[in-house]
Amino acid sequence: MLLQFHPWASAVEASFWQVLTQRKMDIFKLDDSQKSILGYYSTGQQVRIPGKDTSVALPARLCLGTGAFPDEHDKGHGPTNRNPAFTFPAPGIIKNTNTVEDFKALDKTALFKMTVDQIWADITSGAAVLDPSVLNRFLVVTFADLKKFKFFYWFAFPALQADPAWTMDDMREIGAVWSQSQINSLRENMDQYRQAFPSNQSGFFLVKQDGDSTSVARLQDWGEFYAGCEESEVIIGFADPSSLGSHPGWPLRNFLALIQQTWKVTTMRVLCFREVPGKQDINASKLFTAHVSSSAPLTVCPKAAGWEKNALGKLGPRLADLAPLMDPTRLADTAVDLNLKLMRWRLLPDLQLEKVQETRCLLLGAGTLGCYVARSLLAWGIRNITFVDNAKVSFSNPVRQPLFEFEDCLEGGKDKATTAAASLKKVYPGVNAQGHSMSIPMPGHPISSQSLESAQNDVAKLEDLIQQHDVIFLLMDSRESRWLPTMLGARMKKIVINAALGFDTFLVMRHGVGQDNDYHSGLGSTPLGCYFCNDVVAPTDSLSDRTLDQQCTVTRPGLSAIASAMAVEMMVSLLHHPAGVRAPAAKLDSEGEQVDNVQDSLSSALGVLPHQIRGFLSRFKNLLISGQAYDRCTACSDAILTAYEQDGYDFLVKVFQDAKHLEDVTGLTKMKEEAEDLDMEWMEESDEDM
Repeated sequence: MLLQFHPWASAVEASFWQVLTQRKMDIFKLDDSQKSILGYYSTGQQVRIPGKDTSVALPARLCLGTGAFPDEHDKGHGPTNRNPAFTFPAPGIIKNTNTVEDFKALDKTALFKMTVDQIWADITSGAAVLDPSVLNRFLVVTFADLKKFKFFYWFAFPALQADPAWTMDDMREIGAVWSQSQINSLRENMDQYRQAFPSNQSGFFLVKQDGDSTSVARLQDWGEFYAGCEESEVIIGFADPSSLGSHPGWPLRNFLALIQQTWKVTTMRVLCFREVPGKQDINASKLFTAHVSSSAPLTVCPKAAGWEKNALGKLGPRLADLAPLMDPTRLADTAVDLNLKLMRWRLLPDLQLEKVQETRCLLLGAGTLGCYVARSLLAWGIRNITFVDNAKVSFSNPVRQPLFEFEDCLEGGKDKATTAAASLKKVYPGVNAQGHSMSIPMPGHPISSQSLESAQNDVAKLEDLIQQHDVIFLLMDSRESRWLPTMLGARMKKIVINAALGFDTFLVMRHGVGQDNDYHSGLGSTPLGCYFCNDVVAPTDSLSDRTLDQQCTVTRPGLSAIASAMAVEMMVSLLHHPAGVRAPAAKLDSEGEQVDNVQDSLSSALGVLPHQIRGFLSRFKNLLISGQAYDRCTACSDAILTAYEQDGYDFLVKVFQDAKHLEDVTGLTKMKEEAEDLDMEWMEESDEDM
């Protein structure tokens, strides 16, 4: 009877595609070279149909799971036991193409031949005797469509074709040939064999009987193990993935080629080892005698077969569509990062996406600037965003502020901060978005005695929020509302990004950290200033007695999106600078090119890192300027920070009641008086001269 074999059926776990996706995104990128993988298989089993006396034979499955890709420390050490218990390893090669066109045009015949040649080389060199798992070498070509989570794949399980072909007698259950004592001895010795030797030895082995005892050995022990034995006493064993009663599994084909080529055996008994995992039951194992008419070794590699057929029974690739099976939130997580990782593949290998993603951002203001900043942060993969605002959504907001809808304006309007956070989670459920509806006390805005405790709570809450976040965005619509968070940001050495709008102009700037004692001069400049460092007056009440056009931010519609995007890009550039919040401002020449004023190692991976960007939409022009910290600044100077450290909320109350207190603390009041005295003296001298 012609010896026929039960072919492999690929079984790819969903988790394998997730691992492949992660490898493609983070490690392989555009590298489409062949990679080593490790599959596994178990022995054949049959499943009994409930309520019936019949059983169904399971396919002979070669599986790929989460352990398919080797770890870095596995390099050069061959297959390792990363697969489930009671399974056997099969080393393979995967070639993942970058496009579906590459997948279709791939020279699959050449890849198949390469794998066949490797198997034949392992047989003729003796490598397969030392590591018989290489007889199971396989090939898989894939294309991963990471946008749609579809994976095209095609497996090949190369098997050498014998010429002349092997024949067999009837395959019989082991219990019909051996005694129960011999079967028990085989089971016990197989357990010891697998414990004594690596997993790559366990799928192929030698068996010998001596009365009721059955012993097991490695292939490399053939000469010693079968010393004095007749050819008819030779029993080769293999872990058989087939569950059919008349056909052994696919691994036997290359195993027989190895036996014939290495030991010139023409007749032998074959043990198809099949077990029920964990139950110490091997009674499903089969025995038969295999015979071939010629033992002459081959001098050239024989022909081979092994491409897997698809679900239609034709030679062709298969498709795994994971999108319907995956959690939509997980899909969104991967998709959100896809564009960013593609940037790192092609353009910016130094892009620190993990650092950006972990950054916690506090947005003070949930209006036009706040909405656009939040959307840009999402696009950069930011996962933690908090809004602070005390206003409600009005009917004029939704057309200019993309996180609000018409329904949010009804019944007096919803709170902006909490609504913006909820809308952000609708855009991307994976974001940790929160909203706090609260006021920020301001200089020159007196607080009544009844409101002092409430204002103190707002200050404490704001201080906690700034402490909990890494980057603070100042996106409010008044100058004085920016004072308290500016002061707290300087005190805590936080990254503070400021964005302010005019009609057709905007300002985007990053704050320095005041008169910083830790700032080292090697960075090439003095500490940078904050939003208030250019002022010689304290911020005062700009909200009272305003006309309608003054009450609203009247600005060209596109300006807020431009300013918001630049604010976020400035933050990301700053995160990539080694000096962090203390990064110096880039210096530009007359042509707008960066001057190498600092070491290359202290530059941002994203290019120029300015201090301030002043944009003029009427001229479609941006100016990059910088300014140093002012030692009499009403927000970030040492005098202000010391006063707050010493007096705490009492100092703030004085500032809220009368903003000129800031001028007194910083010495601006005295400086103005001295300037007036100098002016008076000059005028008196001028009168005398006349």
